[in-house]
Amino acid sequence: MSNRSFISRQLRHAQSYFKNVLPDMMPKRLFPRTLIIIAAPLVLLQSILAFVSMERHWQLVTARLSEVAVKDIAALIKVHESKPHHRRNRQLAIETAETLGFTLDFQKSKPFPPTPPQTMFDILDSIFRDAIKTNIKQPHWVDTQAPDKMVEIRIKLDHTTARLFVKRKQVYASNSHIFIVWMVGSSIILLLIAVMFLRNQIRPILQLSEAAERFGKGLPPLREIHPHGALEIRQASQAFLLMRDRIERHVEQRTAMLAGVSHDLRTVLTRFKLELALTKDSPEISAMRKDVDEMQDMISAYMNFAKGEGNEQTEPTNIDNLLKEVASEMIRSHKSIDLQTHLNSIDLPLRRAAFKRAVTNLVANAARYASTVKLSSAITTKQLLIHIDDDGPGIPAAKREEVFQPFVRLEDARTQYEGANTGLGLSIARDIIHSHGGEILLDDSALGGLKATIAMPL
Repeated sequence: MSNRSFISRQLRHAQSYFKNVLPDMMPKRLFPRTLIIIAAPLVLLQSILAFVSMERHWQLVTARLSEVAVKDIAALIKVHESKPHHRRNRQLAIETAETLGFTLDFQKSKPFPPTPPQTMFDILDSIFRDAIKTNIKQPHWVDTQAPDKMVEIRIKLDHTTARLFVKRKQVYASNSHIFIVWMVGSSIILLLIAVMFLRNQIRPILQLSEAAERFGKGLPPLREIHPHGALEIRQASQAFLLMRDRIERHVEQRTAMLAGVSHDLRTVLTRFKLELALTKDSPEISAMRKDVDEMQDMISAYMNFAKGEGNEQTEPTNIDNLLKEVASEMIRSHKSIDLQTHLNSIDLPLRRAAFKRAVTNLVANAARYASTVKLSSAITTKQLLIHIDDDGPGIPAAKREEVFQPFVRLEDARTQYEGANTGLGLSIARDIIHSHGGEILLDDSALGGLKATIAMPL
Protein backbone atom coordinates (compact mmCIF):
# COMPACT_ATOMS: atom_id res chain seq x y z
CA MET A 1 0.00 0.00 0.00
CA SER A 2 2.90 2.32 0.78
CA ASN A 3 4.42 1.69 -2.65
CA ARG A 4 1.14 2.62 -4.32
CA SER A 5 0.96 5.83 -2.27
CA PHE A 6 4.54 6.70 -3.20
CA ILE A 7 3.89 6.09 -6.90
CA SER A 8 0.68 8.11 -6.69
CA ARG A 9 2.50 11.03 -5.07
CA GLN A 10 5.23 10.90 -7.71
CA LEU A 11 2.66 10.89 -10.51
CA ARG A 12 0.86 13.88 -8.97
CA HIS A 13 4.17 15.67 -8.58
CA ALA A 14 5.07 15.01 -12.24
CA GLN A 15 1.62 16.12 -13.37
CA SER A 16 1.92 19.33 -11.33
CA TYR A 17 5.38 19.97 -12.80
CA PHE A 18 4.24 19.59 -16.41
CA LYS A 19 1.13 21.66 -15.71
CA ASN A 20 2.63 24.56 -13.74
CA VAL A 21 6.43 24.68 -14.02
CA LEU A 22 7.11 23.51 -17.57
CA PRO A 23 4.89 26.13 -19.30
CA ASP A 24 6.79 28.91 -17.50
CA MET A 25 10.09 27.51 -18.81
CA MET A 26 8.89 27.34 -22.39
CA PRO A 27 9.52 30.27 -24.77
CA LYS A 28 6.65 32.70 -25.13
CA ARG A 29 6.91 33.34 -28.86
CA LEU A 30 5.58 31.08 -31.60
CA PHE A 31 8.80 30.67 -33.60
CA PRO A 32 10.98 29.20 -30.80
CA ARG A 33 8.10 27.03 -29.60
CA THR A 34 7.55 25.58 -33.07
CA LEU A 35 11.29 25.12 -33.52
CA ILE A 36 11.45 23.17 -30.27
CA ILE A 37 8.56 20.98 -31.41
CA ILE A 38 10.54 20.11 -34.54
CA ALA A 39 14.06 20.07 -33.13
CA ALA A 40 13.45 18.22 -29.85
CA PRO A 41 12.27 14.93 -31.43
CA LEU A 42 15.04 15.20 -34.03
CA VAL A 43 17.75 15.68 -31.40
CA LEU A 44 16.28 12.93 -29.21
CA LEU A 45 16.09 10.50 -32.11
CA GLN A 46 19.61 11.30 -33.25
CA SER A 47 20.92 10.92 -29.71
CA ILE A 48 19.29 7.52 -29.25
CA LEU A 49 20.51 6.30 -32.64
CA ALA A 50 23.98 7.62 -31.94
CA PHE A 51 24.13 5.98 -28.53
CA VAL A 52 22.86 2.61 -29.75
CA SER A 53 24.86 2.61 -32.98
CA MET A 54 28.07 3.88 -31.44
CA GLU A 55 27.86 1.51 -28.51
CA ARG A 56 27.29 -1.50 -30.76
CA HIS A 57 29.87 -0.25 -33.25
CA TRP A 58 32.53 0.35 -30.65
CA GLN A 59 31.90 -2.87 -28.78
CA LEU A 60 31.74 -5.06 -31.86
CA VAL A 61 34.69 -3.57 -33.73
CA THR A 62 36.78 -3.24 -30.58
CA ALA A 63 36.06 -6.86 -29.69
CA ARG A 64 37.22 -8.02 -33.12
CA LEU A 65 40.35 -5.85 -33.10
CA SER A 66 41.19 -6.81 -29.53
CA GLU A 67 40.77 -10.48 -30.28
CA VAL A 68 43.08 -10.31 -33.30
CA ALA A 69 45.73 -8.30 -31.45
CA VAL A 70 45.67 -10.53 -28.38
CA LYS A 71 45.93 -13.68 -30.50
CA ASP A 72 48.99 -12.22 -32.22
CA ILE A 73 50.50 -11.49 -28.82
CA ALA A 74 49.70 -15.03 -27.66
CA ALA A 75 51.39 -16.42 -30.77
CA LEU A 76 54.50 -14.32 -30.04
CA ILE A 77 54.61 -15.66 -26.50
CA LYS A 78 54.40 -19.24 -27.77
CA VAL A 79 57.22 -18.61 -30.27
CA HIS A 80 59.35 -17.16 -27.49
CA GLU A 81 58.65 -20.07 -25.16
CA SER A 82 59.57 -22.58 -27.87
CA LYS A 83 63.01 -20.99 -28.38
CA PRO A 84 63.86 -18.84 -25.31
CA HIS A 85 67.26 -17.55 -26.44
CA HIS A 86 68.65 -14.02 -26.03
CA ARG A 87 69.56 -13.60 -29.70
CA ARG A 88 66.25 -15.12 -30.72
CA ASN A 89 64.47 -12.51 -28.60
CA ARG A 90 66.05 -9.66 -30.51
CA GLN A 91 65.22 -11.27 -33.85
CA LEU A 92 61.66 -11.85 -32.66
CA ALA A 93 61.29 -8.18 -31.67
CA ILE A 94 62.49 -7.05 -35.10
CA GLU A 95 60.16 -9.41 -36.93
CA THR A 96 57.22 -8.37 -34.68
CA ALA A 97 57.75 -4.70 -35.47
CA GLU A 98 58.01 -5.37 -39.20
CA THR A 99 55.10 -7.80 -39.47
CA LEU A 100 52.57 -6.79 -36.79
CA GLY A 101 53.54 -3.22 -36.03
CA PHE A 102 54.10 -4.04 -32.33
CA THR A 103 57.06 -2.84 -30.30
CA LEU A 104 58.47 -5.79 -28.33
CA ASP A 105 61.33 -6.09 -25.90
CA PHE A 106 62.24 -8.38 -23.02
CA GLN A 107 63.23 -7.16 -19.58
CA LYS A 108 64.29 -8.68 -16.32
CA SER A 109 61.34 -9.76 -14.24
CA LYS A 110 60.20 -7.27 -11.63
CA PRO A 111 56.87 -6.45 -9.93
CA PHE A 112 54.21 -4.82 -12.04
CA PRO A 113 53.39 -1.12 -11.45
CA PRO A 114 50.09 -0.19 -9.78
CA THR A 115 47.00 -0.74 -11.88
CA PRO A 116 46.15 2.48 -13.85
CA PRO A 117 42.86 4.23 -12.99
CA GLN A 118 39.74 3.57 -15.03
CA THR A 119 39.01 5.91 -17.96
CA MET A 120 35.96 7.17 -19.80
CA PHE A 121 36.53 4.30 -22.24
CA ASP A 122 36.08 1.77 -19.44
CA ILE A 123 33.74 -0.39 -21.57
CA LEU A 124 36.31 -0.66 -24.36
CA ASP A 125 39.11 -1.27 -21.86
CA SER A 126 37.08 -4.09 -20.33
CA ILE A 127 36.67 -5.72 -23.76
CA PHE A 128 40.43 -5.64 -24.34
CA ARG A 129 41.26 -6.87 -20.84
CA ASP A 130 38.76 -9.73 -21.15
CA ALA A 131 40.36 -10.74 -24.44
CA ILE A 132 43.81 -10.86 -22.79
CA LYS A 133 42.50 -12.91 -19.87
CA THR A 134 40.91 -15.36 -22.27
CA ASN A 135 43.92 -15.89 -24.58
CA ILE A 136 46.92 -15.26 -22.32
CA LYS A 137 47.26 -17.35 -19.19
CA GLN A 138 50.48 -15.78 -17.88
CA PRO A 139 50.35 -12.90 -15.35
CA HIS A 140 49.98 -9.62 -17.20
CA TRP A 141 49.54 -5.88 -16.72
CA VAL A 142 47.80 -3.47 -19.12
CA ASP A 143 47.90 0.34 -19.47
CA THR A 144 45.44 1.52 -22.12
CA GLN A 145 46.44 5.20 -21.71
CA ALA A 146 50.13 4.97 -22.48
CA PRO A 147 51.76 7.98 -24.19
CA ASP A 148 51.72 8.50 -27.97
CA LYS A 149 48.34 6.76 -28.34
CA MET A 150 49.77 3.38 -27.42
CA VAL A 151 48.60 0.47 -25.28
CA GLU A 152 51.29 -1.02 -23.05
CA ILE A 153 51.14 -4.70 -22.16
CA ARG A 154 53.50 -6.51 -19.80
CA ILE A 155 53.49 -10.33 -19.61
CA LYS A 156 55.52 -12.17 -16.99
CA LEU A 157 57.30 -15.24 -18.42
CA ASP A 158 59.59 -17.77 -16.71
CA HIS A 159 62.71 -15.58 -16.38
CA THR A 160 61.81 -12.38 -18.19
CA THR A 161 58.97 -9.92 -18.74
CA ALA A 162 57.75 -9.29 -22.27
CA ARG A 163 56.86 -5.64 -22.79
CA LEU A 164 54.76 -4.74 -25.82
CA PHE A 165 53.51 -1.42 -27.18
CA VAL A 166 50.52 -1.72 -29.48
CA LYS A 167 48.99 1.20 -31.38
CA ARG A 168 45.61 2.07 -29.90
CA LYS A 169 43.94 2.05 -33.32
CA GLN A 170 44.95 -1.63 -33.63
CA VAL A 171 42.90 -2.40 -30.53
CA TYR A 172 40.03 0.11 -30.52
CA ALA A 173 37.65 1.39 -33.20
CA SER A 174 39.29 4.64 -34.29
CA ASN A 175 36.99 5.97 -37.01
CA SER A 176 33.94 6.64 -34.82
CA HIS A 177 34.39 10.41 -35.10
CA ILE A 178 33.45 10.16 -38.79
CA PHE A 179 30.03 8.82 -37.82
CA ILE A 180 29.62 11.62 -35.24
CA VAL A 181 30.60 14.29 -37.78
CA TRP A 182 28.08 12.96 -40.30
CA MET A 183 25.36 12.76 -37.65
CA VAL A 184 25.96 16.28 -36.32
CA GLY A 185 26.38 17.75 -39.80
CA SER A 186 23.16 16.22 -41.11
CA SER A 187 21.29 17.40 -38.00
CA ILE A 188 22.52 20.98 -38.47
CA ILE A 189 21.50 20.97 -42.14
CA LEU A 190 18.03 19.66 -41.26
CA LEU A 191 17.63 22.27 -38.52
CA LEU A 192 18.64 25.08 -40.88
CA ILE A 193 16.09 23.90 -43.42
CA ALA A 194 13.47 23.75 -40.66
CA VAL A 195 14.36 27.29 -39.50
CA MET A 196 14.02 28.73 -43.00
CA PHE A 197 10.71 26.91 -43.53
CA LEU A 198 9.35 28.07 -40.16
CA ARG A 199 10.29 31.69 -40.81
CA ASN A 200 8.29 31.67 -44.02
CA GLN A 201 5.32 30.05 -42.29
CA ILE A 202 5.35 32.34 -39.23
CA ARG A 203 5.91 35.62 -41.10
CA PRO A 204 2.22 35.97 -42.19
CA ILE A 205 1.12 35.24 -38.62
CA LEU A 206 3.36 38.03 -37.31
CA GLN A 207 2.09 40.41 -40.00
CA LEU A 208 -1.51 39.58 -39.08
CA SER A 209 -0.78 40.12 -35.39
CA GLU A 210 0.89 43.45 -36.10
CA ALA A 211 -1.99 44.60 -38.31
CA ALA A 212 -4.58 43.61 -35.69
CA GLU A 213 -2.67 45.44 -32.95
CA ARG A 214 -2.31 48.62 -34.98
CA PHE A 215 -5.96 48.49 -36.06
CA GLY A 216 -7.00 48.08 -32.43
CA LYS A 217 -5.02 51.22 -31.57
CA GLY A 218 -6.48 53.12 -34.51
CA LEU A 219 -3.10 53.34 -36.29
CA PRO A 220 -2.71 52.94 -40.05
CA PRO A 221 -1.12 49.62 -41.11
CA LEU A 222 2.60 49.65 -41.84
CA ARG A 223 1.92 47.44 -44.84
CA GLU A 224 -1.23 46.15 -46.46
CA ILE A 225 -2.03 42.53 -45.67
CA HIS A 226 -1.92 40.12 -48.59
CA PRO A 227 -3.15 36.69 -47.42
CA HIS A 228 -0.43 34.12 -47.98
CA GLY A 229 1.06 31.11 -46.24
CA ALA A 230 -0.82 28.03 -45.11
CA LEU A 231 -4.52 27.70 -45.85
CA GLU A 232 -5.56 28.36 -42.23
CA ILE A 233 -3.41 31.51 -42.06
CA ARG A 234 -4.87 32.80 -45.36
CA GLN A 235 -8.36 32.19 -44.03
CA ALA A 236 -7.56 34.07 -40.81
CA SER A 237 -6.11 36.99 -42.78
CA GLN A 238 -9.15 37.17 -45.03
CA ALA A 239 -11.47 37.03 -42.01
CA PHE A 240 -9.51 39.87 -40.38
CA LEU A 241 -9.72 42.01 -43.52
CA LEU A 242 -13.48 41.45 -43.76
CA MET A 243 -13.92 42.26 -40.07
CA ARG A 244 -11.82 45.43 -40.41
CA ASP A 245 -13.90 46.60 -43.38
CA ARG A 246 -17.17 45.94 -41.54
CA ILE A 247 -16.00 47.83 -38.46
CA GLU A 248 -14.82 50.79 -40.53
CA ARG A 249 -18.13 50.91 -42.42
CA HIS A 250 -20.06 50.70 -39.15
CA VAL A 251 -18.07 53.57 -37.62
CA GLU A 252 -18.48 55.66 -40.76
CA GLN A 253 -22.23 55.00 -40.87
CA ARG A 254 -22.66 55.80 -37.17
CA THR A 255 -20.65 58.99 -37.45
CA ALA A 256 -22.49 60.10 -40.58
CA MET A 257 -25.88 59.37 -39.00
CA LEU A 258 -25.09 61.27 -35.82
CA ALA A 259 -23.56 64.12 -37.81
CA GLY A 260 -26.78 64.41 -39.78
CA VAL A 261 -28.91 64.27 -36.64
CA SER A 262 -26.63 66.81 -34.95
CA HIS A 263 -26.91 69.14 -37.95
CA ASP A 264 -30.69 68.97 -37.92
CA LEU A 265 -30.89 69.50 -34.16
CA ARG A 266 -28.45 72.39 -34.25
CA THR A 267 -30.56 74.04 -36.94
CA VAL A 268 -33.60 73.86 -34.67
CA LEU A 269 -31.58 75.06 -31.66
CA THR A 270 -30.29 78.00 -33.67
CA ARG A 271 -33.86 79.05 -34.41
CA PHE A 272 -34.70 78.68 -30.71
CA LYS A 273 -31.75 80.89 -29.78
CA LEU A 274 -32.76 83.51 -32.35
CA GLU A 275 -36.35 83.57 -31.14
CA LEU A 276 -35.26 83.73 -27.47
CA ALA A 277 -32.86 86.56 -28.28
CA LEU A 278 -35.75 88.58 -29.73
CA THR A 279 -37.93 87.88 -26.70
CA LYS A 280 -37.98 90.10 -23.64
CA ASP A 281 -36.03 88.82 -20.64
CA SER A 282 -37.93 87.01 -17.93
CA PRO A 283 -37.21 84.16 -15.53
CA GLU A 284 -38.91 81.74 -17.88
CA ILE A 285 -36.90 82.98 -20.90
CA SER A 286 -33.62 82.67 -18.93
CA ALA A 287 -34.49 79.09 -17.99
CA MET A 288 -35.25 78.27 -21.62
CA ARG A 289 -31.92 79.75 -22.75
CA LYS A 290 -30.16 77.63 -20.17
CA ASP A 291 -31.99 74.52 -21.44
CA VAL A 292 -30.99 75.33 -25.02
CA ASP A 293 -27.33 75.73 -24.03
CA GLU A 294 -27.47 72.43 -22.14
CA MET A 295 -28.94 70.69 -25.19
CA GLN A 296 -26.19 72.11 -27.37
CA ASP A 297 -23.54 70.80 -24.95
CA MET A 298 -25.20 67.39 -24.94
CA ILE A 299 -25.21 67.25 -28.74
CA SER A 300 -21.51 68.15 -28.81
CA ALA A 301 -20.81 65.39 -26.27
CA TYR A 302 -22.73 62.85 -28.35
CA MET A 303 -20.75 63.83 -31.43
CA ASN A 304 -17.46 63.50 -29.61
CA PHE A 305 -18.45 60.05 -28.38
CA ALA A 306 -19.56 58.96 -31.85
CA LYS A 307 -16.51 60.08 -33.81
CA GLY A 308 -13.97 59.28 -31.09
CA GLU A 309 -10.53 60.49 -32.08
CA GLY A 310 -11.46 60.98 -35.75
CA ASN A 311 -8.76 60.90 -38.38
CA GLU A 312 -6.01 62.45 -36.28
CA GLN A 313 -2.53 61.15 -37.09
CA THR A 314 -0.13 59.73 -34.53
CA GLU A 315 2.86 61.89 -33.58
CA PRO A 316 5.57 61.80 -30.88
CA THR A 317 4.09 63.56 -27.86
CA ASN A 318 5.93 64.82 -24.80
CA ILE A 319 3.87 63.65 -21.82
CA ASP A 320 5.22 66.31 -19.47
CA ASN A 321 4.16 69.16 -21.75
CA LEU A 322 0.74 67.60 -22.37
CA LEU A 323 0.01 67.29 -18.63
CA LYS A 324 1.13 70.86 -18.06
CA GLU A 325 -1.30 72.03 -20.75
CA VAL A 326 -4.16 70.11 -19.13
CA ALA A 327 -3.36 71.58 -15.71
CA SER A 328 -3.05 75.09 -17.15
CA GLU A 329 -6.44 74.86 -18.89
CA MET A 330 -8.09 73.61 -15.71
CA ILE A 331 -6.56 76.47 -13.74
CA ARG A 332 -7.95 78.95 -16.28
CA SER A 333 -11.33 77.35 -15.63
CA HIS A 334 -10.84 78.23 -11.94
CA LYS A 335 -10.05 74.65 -10.92
CA SER A 336 -7.16 74.02 -8.53
CA ILE A 337 -4.80 71.31 -9.89
CA ASP A 338 -1.68 70.06 -8.09
CA LEU A 339 0.66 68.96 -10.91
CA GLN A 340 3.62 66.66 -10.13
CA THR A 341 5.37 65.33 -13.22
CA HIS A 342 9.01 64.91 -14.22
CA LEU A 343 8.92 63.10 -17.56
CA ASN A 344 10.70 65.61 -19.79
CA SER A 345 12.45 62.87 -21.77
CA ILE A 346 9.38 60.67 -22.33
CA ASP A 347 7.82 60.90 -25.79
CA LEU A 348 5.06 58.50 -26.84
CA PRO A 349 3.46 58.06 -30.28
CA LEU A 350 -0.06 59.40 -29.60
CA ARG A 351 -2.95 61.13 -31.26
CA ARG A 352 -2.20 64.18 -29.21
CA ALA A 353 -5.54 65.98 -29.26
CA ALA A 354 -7.52 62.80 -28.52
CA PHE A 355 -5.20 61.71 -25.70
CA LYS A 356 -5.30 65.20 -24.20
CA ARG A 357 -9.10 65.11 -24.36
CA ALA A 358 -9.11 61.79 -22.43
CA VAL A 359 -6.85 63.18 -19.69
CA THR A 360 -8.88 66.39 -19.56
CA ASN A 361 -12.11 64.41 -19.18
CA LEU A 362 -10.71 62.51 -16.20
CA VAL A 363 -9.26 65.64 -14.57
CA ALA A 364 -12.48 67.60 -15.16
CA ASN A 365 -14.52 64.74 -13.74
CA ALA A 366 -12.37 64.77 -10.59
CA ALA A 367 -12.51 68.57 -10.31
CA ARG A 368 -16.28 68.51 -10.71
CA TYR A 369 -16.76 66.55 -7.49
CA ALA A 370 -13.69 67.42 -5.38
CA SER A 371 -11.96 70.47 -3.97
CA THR A 372 -8.42 69.08 -4.39
CA VAL A 373 -7.13 67.31 -7.49
CA LYS A 374 -3.61 65.94 -7.86
CA LEU A 375 -2.23 65.13 -11.33
CA SER A 376 0.99 63.09 -11.29
CA SER A 377 2.95 60.70 -13.47
CA ALA A 378 5.34 57.79 -13.01
CA ILE A 379 7.19 55.31 -15.17
CA THR A 380 7.98 51.61 -14.79
CA THR A 381 9.94 49.22 -16.97
CA LYS A 382 6.88 48.49 -19.14
CA GLN A 383 4.32 51.25 -18.52
CA LEU A 384 3.78 54.97 -18.24
CA LEU A 385 1.34 55.77 -15.43
CA ILE A 386 -0.73 58.97 -15.14
CA HIS A 387 -2.54 59.32 -11.80
CA ILE A 388 -5.51 61.62 -11.10
CA ASP A 389 -6.29 61.72 -7.36
CA ASP A 390 -9.10 63.68 -5.70
CA ASP A 391 -10.61 64.14 -2.24
CA GLY A 392 -14.21 63.82 -3.39
CA PRO A 393 -16.83 61.28 -2.31
CA GLY A 394 -15.37 58.60 -4.59
CA ILE A 395 -17.18 55.75 -6.31
CA PRO A 396 -18.12 52.43 -4.65
CA ALA A 397 -15.90 49.57 -5.79
CA ALA A 398 -18.90 47.61 -7.09
CA LYS A 399 -19.88 50.45 -9.46
CA ARG A 400 -16.45 51.44 -10.82
CA GLU A 401 -16.86 49.39 -13.97
CA GLU A 402 -20.41 50.62 -14.46
CA VAL A 403 -19.39 54.29 -14.73
CA PHE A 404 -17.57 53.56 -18.01
CA GLN A 405 -20.83 52.63 -19.70
CA PRO A 406 -22.33 55.38 -21.93
CA PHE A 407 -24.99 57.63 -20.38
CA VAL A 408 -24.44 56.27 -16.85
CA ARG A 409 -24.41 58.85 -14.04
CA LEU A 410 -23.95 57.83 -10.41
CA GLU A 411 -25.42 60.81 -8.68
CA ASP A 412 -25.64 58.89 -5.42
CA ALA A 413 -21.88 58.46 -5.40
CA ARG A 414 -20.98 61.94 -6.64
CA THR A 415 -22.87 65.12 -5.87
CA GLN A 416 -24.89 66.58 -8.70
CA TYR A 417 -22.79 68.83 -10.89
CA GLU A 418 -24.40 72.06 -11.93
CA GLY A 419 -24.57 71.92 -15.69
CA ALA A 420 -24.80 69.34 -18.42
CA ASN A 421 -23.60 65.87 -17.50
CA THR A 422 -24.35 63.38 -20.24
CA GLY A 423 -22.50 60.45 -18.68
CA LEU A 424 -20.20 60.16 -21.70
CA GLY A 425 -16.95 61.65 -20.33
CA LEU A 426 -15.49 58.44 -18.91
CA SER A 427 -16.74 56.41 -21.89
CA ILE A 428 -14.98 58.75 -24.32
CA ALA A 429 -11.81 58.72 -22.20
CA ARG A 430 -11.72 54.92 -22.02
CA ASP A 431 -12.33 54.52 -25.77
CA ILE A 432 -9.43 56.85 -26.51
CA ILE A 433 -7.05 55.16 -24.05
CA HIS A 434 -8.02 51.69 -25.33
CA SER A 435 -7.39 52.82 -28.91
CA HIS A 436 -3.83 53.68 -27.80
CA GLY A 437 -3.35 50.22 -26.28
CA GLY A 438 -3.69 51.48 -22.70
CA GLU A 439 -6.11 51.03 -19.82
CA ILE A 440 -7.93 53.17 -17.24
CA LEU A 441 -8.07 51.83 -13.68
CA LEU A 442 -10.11 53.18 -10.77
CA ASP A 443 -9.04 52.77 -7.14
CA ASP A 444 -9.18 54.46 -3.75
CA SER A 445 -7.09 57.60 -3.49
CA ALA A 446 -4.68 58.52 -0.72
CA LEU A 447 -6.52 61.88 -0.60
CA GLY A 448 -9.69 60.09 0.45
CA GLY A 449 -11.57 60.11 -2.83
CA LEU A 450 -11.13 58.42 -6.17
CA LYS A 451 -7.89 57.61 -7.99
CA ALA A 452 -7.96 57.21 -11.77
CA THR A 453 -4.84 55.73 -13.38
CA ILE A 454 -4.01 55.75 -17.09
CA ALA A 455 -1.58 52.92 -17.85
CA MET A 456 0.14 53.24 -21.23
CA PRO A 457 2.52 50.59 -22.61
CA LEU A 458 6.05 51.75 -23.47
